[in-house]
Order: sequence, then structure tokens, then C-alpha cells
Amino acid sequence: MSTLPVDLRSDTVTRPTPGMRRAMATAEVGDDLFGEDPTVRALEERVADLFGFPAGLFVPSGVMANQIALRLLAAPGQEVVCDAEAHILAHEEGSPARYGGIQTRTVSGERGLLTPGALERILRPGNAYTTGTRAVALEQTHTRAGGSVYPLETLRAVRRLTARAGVAVHLDGARIWNAHAATGTPLSAYGAPVADTLAVCLSKGLGAPVGSVLLMAAGHLARARSLRHGLGGGMRQAGILAAAGLHALDHHLERIAEDHEHASLLAAGLREAGCAARPPETNIVLVDTPGAEDVVGRAAREGVLVTAPGPDLVRLVTHMDVGRRACRRAVEVLAAVVPDSGRGTGGSAHAGPVQHWKESEVA
Repeated sequence: MSTLPVDLRSDTVTRPTPGMRRAMATAEVGDDLFGEDPTVRALEERVADLFGFPAGLFVPSGVMANQIALRLLAAPGQEVVCDAEAHILAHEEGSPARYGGIQTRTVSGERGLLTPGALERILRPGNAYTTGTRAVALEQTHTRAGGSVYPLETLRAVRRLTARAGVAVHLDGARIWNAHAATGTPLSAYGAPVADTLAVCLSKGLGAPVGSVLLMAAGHLARARSLRHGLGGGMRQAGILAAAGLHALDHHLERIAEDHEHASLLAAGLREAGCAARPPETNIVLVDTPGAEDVVGRAAREGVLVTAPGPDLVRLVTHMDVGRRACRRAVEVLAAVVPDSGRGTGGSAHAGPVQHWKESEVA
């Protein structure tokens, strides 16, 4: 078994690089709750400029960024429409209802992606007897659909539809960096032209240890800061954390394409070994298999960490701390523990290397 585990549970498990640690240690700081941390301000301005927004707010987590955005766009008792498998519903502890009093209504999108046609049938203006739709929430890339990417034209078409209906758009862009790397679409095109609010994560793909930035109109900023404080997200010398995000933008954004390449190699190797791995669009590989929790446990005992988002589904996520050699090890282990794969039904994970990689490819 490998000395260190191959951790494919999420792209949030990365460790700060030595360069990132130096940037954090030397960051200029101030009290951010008073708006006096220069490094936080620099990060907020940098990210806002990348996506064409006038204002940004640094927050501790993507969940907080999403929930502040929803409360900016919808009042208690109003409705937000989203995909049935959206992160804001599946992974955020019921926060729209719990903290915002917001009603959600769902549409089942193909690979998690909502189309203008599907939305047009569900948006409602509201009156004295019905709840009106105030916002649509989209997810780029879509986590539970395996990192699927919204085409830019679909985002533009949704924006045209919602504008006619007087409905706002929130874009949960936790992995929007991956969409940019996969398609080459400029970040500015994914920003203000297609959304009223946008949340981007610094600890997914970019490798920062913590933090997200919520982007919005300048008129929303004061209330967003108040909501952040009320949710316990007010920070003091937060420039130490913001410096990691700035370093990541300088050094890690361009390398995200490597994660996509590794995900494709993982999926191809698993299929070669007889596993039902779905072709990835970005850095998330989904494997259809019975007994997913058992597969997770057996793989962990062999030093490969993965997750089971469903009873018949295993997920692997590539990131900057996993190279080709680690990916090959993951294929060898999963080929041995996934039932009905070409390597048997869960025998030894030491049956020899999968031949998808040449030795020269796994350094």
C-alpha cells in the first residue's frame, strides 16, 4: 500500500504550497470588520474585476456566500427556483428556509443544467394568492452531476428570459474556474453579463485553504456585509487568508487543466479495467457501482480515499495534490474493489498495474 493515501474525496483537501504559506505569513493586514484589511480589499477588487462586477465580499465559505446572495435577491416568503440536485439544497443544511425564510422550487435539469424552456414553464409572477419567483439559482460547474458545465449561450439565454420576467439570477460558481479551464470562456463572460450575484470558491481547484468571494452590485454591499456579520462571518485580520487567494489566482488558475487531464485518465483507466466510469467534463469522475459505501471502505483500507454521493455511485475528484502516479494507484485499487469490474468482484488490490498508463506518463 502507498505510504500516503491518495485522497480523491474532494478538491478541498489540498494543502497550501510553500509559496502560498509565505504569502500568508507576510500579508499586510488590518481589521476587516472595519473594512481596514488591505489584502482583503485587494482580493475583493481583484476577483470583482475578473468577473466584471463592481463589488465583492470575502467570506469564510461557499455556503455563506450562496446564502447571503439568496437573501439579497429574495425576501422571506419569496421563491427561488433551482435544479433538484443543486448544492444550495443538497449540501447547505436547509439554509434558504432556515435562515432566509425562502421558499425553493425545483426543476430536474439534464446533468443538473436548467434550460430556458424548462424555466419558462415554471417561473411565475405571483399575485395576492400565489408566491412569485424572485430568483433563479444556477450552478457552475454542477457538483452532483459530476462537474457538468453550463454552455455560455445557455447562461445568456437564461439571463434574457429572467430579465423579461423580472427575475434575478444567482450563479453558484464554486468551481467556475474549472468551467473556464474546460471551455476557454473568459471569466468576464461568466460574470456580470449573466448573473446578478456570483459566488466563487478559492478552496476548490485553486488550492487555497479557505474562503469564497461573493460578487454583486455596489448597492448590495452594505447589506451583504451586515448579513455576513449576522451569520458569524465577520473576520478581523483576514488578510492572512485573503493572501492565499491572491497567490492562488497568480499561480494556480492556469494549472487547473491538469486536473481535467488527470480526471480523464482516471475515467479511461477505470473503464479499461471494467468499471462503469462516466466520462468527465472537468475534474469529477462518477463511477456507477452497487454497494458504493462498501467500495469506499475497501478502497480506504488500500489507501485510496473516495466518496459515495449515492448508494450506487462513487465519486473521485482530482486536484493539485494528486498527480498521475496517484491516479494510476487509484485505478489499480478501485479496479480490484468495485464489484463486477474486469478485475473481479473485490479481490486483492495488488494484482498489478493497469496498463492504461505508460511508465513515462506517471512521474
